[in-house]
Amino acid sequence: MNNKIYFKNLFIKYYQSLLITFICFFHASFLLAQDVQIGNEYFKNKEYNKAKTVYEKLAKKDQVANEIHPFYLETLRQLGDWKEAEKFVKKQIRNNKDNAIYHADLAELFLAQEKNEEAAKEFDKAITLAKIDERDSRELSNYFFTKAKSELAINTLLASREHFKNPLLYGDLLGRLFKATNNTAMMINEFLIFSESSANLDYFKTVIQDEIKTEKDLAILEKVLYEKVQKFPDRPFFTEVLISHLVNQKQFFKAFLQAKALDKRMKYEGSNVYELAFLARQNKDFVNAAKMFEYMVKEYPQNPEYPTARRLLVTCKEEAIKNVYPVDIQDIKLLIEEYDKLLKELGLNQKTIEAMKNKANLLAFYLDEKDSAVAVLQKAIKLGAGDLNFVSRCKLDMGDIQVLNSDFWEATLTYQQVEKAEKDNPTGYDAKLRNAKLNYYKGDFELAEDILNILKKATTREIANDAMDLSLLIRDNTGVDSTETAMKCYASTELLIFQNKYDAAIDSLTKIITKYSKDGLVDDALYKRANCYLKLSKTDLAVSDLNKIIEQFPFDVLGDDASFLLAVTLEEKMKDKEGAMKLYQDILKNYPGSIFVVESRNRYRVLRGDTIN
Repeated sequence: MNNKIYFKNLFIKYYQSLLITFICFFHASFLLAQDVQIGNEYFKNKEYNKAKTVYEKLAKKDQVANEIHPFYLETLRQLGDWKEAEKFVKKQIRNNKDNAIYHADLAELFLAQEKNEEAAKEFDKAITLAKIDERDSRELSNYFFTKAKSELAINTLLASREHFKNPLLYGDLLGRLFKATNNTAMMINEFLIFSESSANLDYFKTVIQDEIKTEKDLAILEKVLYEKVQKFPDRPFFTEVLISHLVNQKQFFKAFLQAKALDKRMKYEGSNVYELAFLARQNKDFVNAAKMFEYMVKEYPQNPEYPTARRLLVTCKEEAIKNVYPVDIQDIKLLIEEYDKLLKELGLNQKTIEAMKNKANLLAFYLDEKDSAVAVLQKAIKLGAGDLNFVSRCKLDMGDIQVLNSDFWEATLTYQQVEKAEKDNPTGYDAKLRNAKLNYYKGDFELAEDILNILKKATTREIANDAMDLSLLIRDNTGVDSTETAMKCYASTELLIFQNKYDAAIDSLTKIITKYSKDGLVDDALYKRANCYLKLSKTDLAVSDLNKIIEQFPFDVLGDDASFLLAVTLEEKMKDKEGAMKLYQDILKNYPGSIFVVESRNRYRVLRGDTIN
C-alpha cells in the first residue's frame, strides 16, 4: 500500500515538473515572438537603431534567427554596419550549410563594399549549392531576379539544367528571364522548349502574341523557327509552330511549303494541307489556296475529300481571276471549261451542285449569258432539292440576275421567298440585306433603313457590319435637302456598278464629285470611281482619285482603304516599289487598327528584300 502511494506521488511530481517545463517553454516562445514583432515594427517604421537593438539579441537564438534574417540584414545594411552584417551572415551559413540564399546575401554585402572578387566567389558557391535541387534553383534564380541580376538568375537555372542533364528544365522561367535581358532569340528558344515539352502549342501562341511586337522581333522569331525546323526535321512541333506563325502573318505560300514537307515526313495523307487550304481561302488568298487544293488533287486522288478539293481548286482559281482587274473574259471562259470538266468527271450530283451554282454566276455576271445561267441554276435546284439552304442560295443568285435585268419587282419577291424559307438564320439575313440594298438602289431610303435596323442585330457579324455601314451612309447623306438628289444619284450609281456598267457609273460618279462637292459623298464617290477605273484598266486615273482621298480625307473612314488600294496598285500595276513601300509604312504608322496592317507589313517586308524562308 505504501509502495502504491509512493509511486503515485512520484508520478504526480514528474508530471508537475513536465508541465512547468512546457509552460516555461511556451512562455519563452511567446516572449521571443513578441520581441520579433517589436523588432519588425521598428523595421517597418525605419527606426533602424531600435530595430538593431532588438534583432541583435534575437540573432543569438537559433530558433528565430532564420525568421529575422532578411530584416536584420537589411537593418545592418541601412546602418552601414558591414562588420556585424558579415558576422551575422557567416554564422547563418555555418548553421544552414545547404542554404544557397545566405551565400548570395554574403555576396551582396561584399558587392556593397566593392569586394568584387569575394562577391563572385560567394555567388558561385550559391549557384553550386542550389543547382542540385530544382526548388532551390528556382528560389535562388528568383532571388537574383528581384535583385536585378537577371544574368545570375539565368546562370543558376542553366547550371541546374546541366547538373540534371535535362535540356527541358525551366523553359518557361528562362524564357521570361531572357525577355528581361532583351535577348529575344533566346527567349523564343526557351518558350519553344517549354511548349514542346508540355505539348502546348497554344501556350507558345499566347506568349508570342504578348511579347513579339516589333518588325525586328518578328524577323528574329522567323529566323529561330526556321533554324529549329532545319535542325530537328523529325520533331513536328517546330514545323507546326512555324506554320501557325506564318498563317498569323498571312504568309500562306511559305506555310504551304512547310505543311507539304510535314505531310511527307509524317504521312498525314494531306489532312494538314487541306486544313491550311481552307484557312488561306477564308483569308481570301485564293492563289495559294488553289495551289494547296491542287496538291491535294494530284497527290491524294483516293482521299474521301477529293471531290471537295477538286471543286474548291476551280473555285479558288475563279476568285483569283475575279480579283485581278480588269477581269480577262478569256480567263472566265477557261474557268467555265474547267467547271464543265469537273462536272463531267464527277457527274451531276449532290457533290457537284455547288460547282453548277458557281458556273451559273460566271455566265450571268461576266459573259452576260443570263438565260443560260438561269437554266443551270434551275437544274442545280432540282438536283439539290433535298438541301433547303442550297436551294435558297440558288434563289438568291436568281434574284441577283433579276437585278441585273432591272426586274426589281421579281427580285424583291425572290428575296422575300428566301427570307420566309430561311427565317432567323444567316441565309435569311442575307436575303433581307439584298432586299435592303435593292430598296437603296431605287432611292427608297426609308424602307431600306427599316430593314437595315433589323439586320444590325443579326447574329452574323459580317451581315450586321454591312447593315451598319449602309445605314450610316444613308443617315449621313439624307435629310441634307428635301429631294436628297445627291444620295439618290449615288445609290443609282451603285446599281450600275452591280450591273457591271462601269462607263455609265464613272459618268455618274463624276457628276456627283463636281456637282455635289459640298456633300459628304465626295470621298465615297472618288473611291468608287477609282475602283471602276481599275476594272477598266485605267490605272493612272484610279491612282489620281486615290491620291485625292489620301490628301483631302486622310482620316475619314476610307483613308486606310484608299492608302492600301493605292499601295497595291503601285506595286502590282505600276511597278513603283518605293512608292508602294512608303504607303505600306504609312498604313502601319497612321492606321494601327486597320484590317490592312498585317498584309501591309508582309508586303513591305517582301519589297524590302527580306529573304527568310
